[in-house]
Amino acid sequence: MQNKQVIAYASRQLRVHERNYPTHDLELAAVVFVLKLWRHYLYASRFESDHKSLKYLFDQKELNMRQRRWLEFLKDYDFGLNYHPGKANVVADALSRKSLHMSMLMVKELDLIEQFRDLSLVCESTHNSVKLGMLKLTSGILDEIREGQKSDVLLVDKLTLVNQGQGGEFRVDENSVLRFGNRVCIPDVTELKKSILEEGHRSGLSIHPGATKMYHDLKKLFWWPGMKREIASFVYSCLTCQKSKIEHQKPSGLMQPLAIPEWKWDSISMDFVSGLPRTSKNFEAIWVIVDRLTKSAHFIPIRMDYPLERLAELYIEKIRALGTKLRLSSAYHPQTDGQTERTIQSLEDLLRACVLEKGGAWDCYLPLIEFTYNNSFHSSIGMAPFEALYGRRCRTPLCCLSYRTLPPSLANLHEVFHVSQLRRYIHDPSHVVQVDDVQVRDNLTVETSPMRIEDRELKQLRGKEIALVKVAWGGPAGGNVTWKLRVR
Repeated sequence: MQNKQVIAYASRQLRVHERNYPTHDLELAAVVFVLKLWRHYLYASRFESDHKSLKYLFDQKELNMRQRRWLEFLKDYDFGLNYHPGKANVVADALSRKSLHMSMLMVKELDLIEQFRDLSLVCESTHNSVKLGMLKLTSGILDEIREGQKSDVLLVDKLTLVNQGQGGEFRVDENSVLRFGNRVCIPDVTELKKSILEEGHRSGLSIHPGATKMYHDLKKLFWWPGMKREIASFVYSCLTCQKSKIEHQKPSGLMQPLAIPEWKWDSISMDFVSGLPRTSKNFEAIWVIVDRLTKSAHFIPIRMDYPLERLAELYIEKIRALGTKLRLSSAYHPQTDGQTERTIQSLEDLLRACVLEKGGAWDCYLPLIEFTYNNSFHSSIGMAPFEALYGRRCRTPLCCLSYRTLPPSLANLHEVFHVSQLRRYIHDPSHVVQVDDVQVRDNLTVETSPMRIEDRELKQLRGKEIALVKVAWGGPAGGNVTWKLRVR
């Protein structure tokens, strides 16, 4: 409470061992819970708590170990435990005894706020009037859907059942568009489906999501028979995804899960992606910070020579989460760094997809990649991180070659290549694959020629000296550099 106004609520379920607590311990546990939750508000402030069973807590002669531990925590706060009878506690009466009336008003107020926010109204006030304005973007795709529904046999049958009052979840909206619940029914028109899939997969606000994420994003807006299968086929045949993404496998063995955080940004994991090309802004690495509860992530471009003070300033500026717990781990510890490593894999896939399609410096795409990651469906939490963090997702414009095993004679083409890294190419008529012009001899080898000598070195052994040269090769193996014996 502040100025007789409620400013925040908090609650959580009792743990198994807490169900055996007596009443006064349960109330004391509630006090400790809110003090931990709102410590940044309550430090160095005077406040009171109304609990009858805790009235004599500070005067008790005997305390159990749990109460002693909690009192050690409570001594850092300036507060009082004062009990107010029901008749004298007017504020409590207004909140508890008349909670139904107040709750209905609050629900209606929140509903109105949501509706006004969805309208995106702009207010302009003068000395004698108030004007409300709204910019509305329209798309012709709804007209295409309406016309396509008239020629789709399945949807025509559904429309007939709706007119007879037997449509079930199917209905016709105010724009004469057939819907399945709140989802628009898409007719079996190849070009129309392709435009929707292209927008949901290749737009700047949804950068090549996987099949599961894309399905969960689209199914909230559209419906057609076999939708999940067609989305998976579209994603798996995307040439950019086949080039940039790697296959993920489930980790072997059992893992010990960490304790679930109680509040957003209460516990985080972080890691650094280094070794990236230096950009024009002198960035060469990415600082990845992930909230363990909502899975929301921040991707911050940095330089590797940043001191700790500069990283702290960036954290306060970008995250604004004080009092967060950071648990350090060893070099490899799946229970703590697994979540961050999986986020880094997604980040690298999105970076490769952006650079392959659009080119340019990688740091230009970080804001879009961060938005795409946080606004897409995550199976671990069953929603998008933005939805878990803010209660709703951000709106996007969508809302309105086969291979064979290489023979041993070709093993010298690439020193570290292994056929286990190959994936089956999924053909699509729209793909334009440029084939390298490589002249292969009868023995399945290719001709390479030395371009230049980049370095020289004299290797000292016990009984002799060996002269080496660093040769840069051209041809199909262009870009390769090897050390060779210097022939006199």
